Amino acid sequence: MNASIFLSFNLPNAATWFYFSLILAIALFFQFTRILSVRNLDLLTLFALVPGFLFLQEAHALFALGDPHSAEGSDSHRYYLLGQRGLILAYAWLLAGSAYWFVRSIVDLALVRRPALSPNLSAPGLAFLGLALLICLGAVAVRRSHDPTEQALVGKRPIAISEVQEGATAVVQQAQNNTGATASDADVQFWVERCLALACHLAVVLGLLFIGLRHFGDWNAGMAMASLYLLLPYTAYHIGQFHHVWPTAFVTWAVFCYRRPTASGWLLGLAAGSSFFPLLLYPLWVGFYARRGALRFSLSFFSATAVSLGIVALILWWDGRAVASFAAALHLSDWQPWKVPQAESIWTGAHWAYRLPLFVLYLAFVIAVAIWPSPKNLSHLVALSAAVLLGVQFWYADRGGVYVLWYLPLLLLVVFRPNLSGHEPPAVEPGRGMLRWAGTAWRRVLGKNASHHSNELAI
Repeated sequence: MNASIFLSFNLPNAATWFYFSLILAIALFFQFTRILSVRNLDLLTLFALVPGFLFLQEAHALFALGDPHSAEGSDSHRYYLLGQRGLILAYAWLLAGSAYWFVRSIVDLALVRRPALSPNLSAPGLAFLGLALLICLGAVAVRRSHDPTEQALVGKRPIAISEVQEGATAVVQQAQNNTGATASDADVQFWVERCLALACHLAVVLGLLFIGLRHFGDWNAGMAMASLYLLLPYTAYHIGQFHHVWPTAFVTWAVFCYRRPTASGWLLGLAAGSSFFPLLLYPLWVGFYARRGALRFSLSFFSATAVSLGIVALILWWDGRAVASFAAALHLSDWQPWKVPQAESIWTGAHWAYRLPLFVLYLAFVIAVAIWPSPKNLSHLVALSAAVLLGVQFWYADRGGVYVLWYLPLLLLVVFRPNLSGHEPPAVEPGRGMLRWAGTAWRRVLGKNASHHSNELAI
C-alpha cells in the first residue's frame, strides 16, 4: 500500500496542460529584458487558439449529456442547446486565432531585421526538457481514456493515410499470429495508430532541430523550436491523431531540404499524395524555385504524388474498394465549397453562397503568392507556406480551425527565424539543369553510336 502511492500518477486535463505549459513557456522563452518585442508577442499569441479547443471540448461534453429530440425545457434539451452555442463559439474563436496568424505570417515578409534572442535555458537544459516532454506525451498517447470525446476521430482520415495505418496494423497482426500473441484487433489498431503518430511527431521535432542547426546557424534556436513544439497544448491535445501530423512531417523535412529541389519535391509530393492540403503548397514552392530548379522540383513532386496515389489505388483495387472509396471522396462536401457541408464546423448546414467567396479569395491568394514576392528567400517560403495552410481553415468544412498541427512547425520557424535574406535556392550551374543534363546524355549516346559505327567500318 505504501509503495503504490508513488505509482498513483494522473495525467493533467486539457485546462491544466494549458496553464502549466503557458507558465513554463514564458519562463523559458519570454524576453524579460525586452518586454515590447515581437518575439514576446508571438510567444503569447501561440497560445491564443487554446481557449477554442477548451470551448470545443466543453461543447462535446454538453452534447453527450443532451438530446435534440427531448422535450423543450428539459435538462437534456437545455444541454443540447448549450452545446450548440459552445460549438459556434469554439469554431469562431479558432477561426479568429487563425485569422490573426494568417495576418502575422503576411506581415513577417516585411520583418527583415531579426535580432538573435536566446532562450532563458541553455541548449542541454532544453534537450533534457524536450526528452522529458516526449516521454510525457508518450504516456498521454498510450493512455486508454474512457471519455468518448477524447477517443473520437478529429476529422476524416484521407484514403492514403487510412491505407498506411491499415497496412501497418495488418503487419502487426500477422506478426502476433506467428508468435502466438492474443491481442484484439482494436488493441492492435490502437497501438499502431499511436506509435505511428509518435514517430511522426519525433520526425517533426528532429526536422525543427536540424533546421535550426543548419539553416538558422543556431543550435539554441533549434532546441527551442523542438521543445516548444512538444510543450504547446496542441501537440498534446491531438497526440494520437496520426492523420494530422503525418503530412506535416514531410512538409517540415521539405523545408530542411530546400536547397535540393528534387528532394523537396519528393517529400512534398508524398505528402500531397496522402493528404490534400500539401498540394496547395505547390504554386508557392514552384515560384520559390523559379529559374532555380523549378523543373526538377515539379518533376519530383508529380512523380511522388503519382507513386503515392498509384499505390493507394492498387491496394484499393486489390481489395475491391477502389470505386466506392474514390466515389465517396469525390462526393465529400468538405473540400467542395459549392455544396452544403454536413460535417461539424462553423459552416455546418450553411448555404454555399457564404463559403464559396472565401474559397475564391483563397485561390486568388495561392496564385498571388506564387508570383509575389520575387525572388523569394527561405523566410518568405516559410511564412507564406504557413499562410497557405492557415487559409485552408476558413473554408474547409470538416472541423476547419482545429488543424493546428498542419502549420504549427512553420509558425515556430516564423517565430524563431533569424535574418534569412541570403537563404535562396541555389542557382542552376551551367550544365546542371534538367534539360542540359538530358541533352548531354543524348549527345553521349549519339557519340557512342557513332564511335561504334566507325569501329565496325574499320574492321
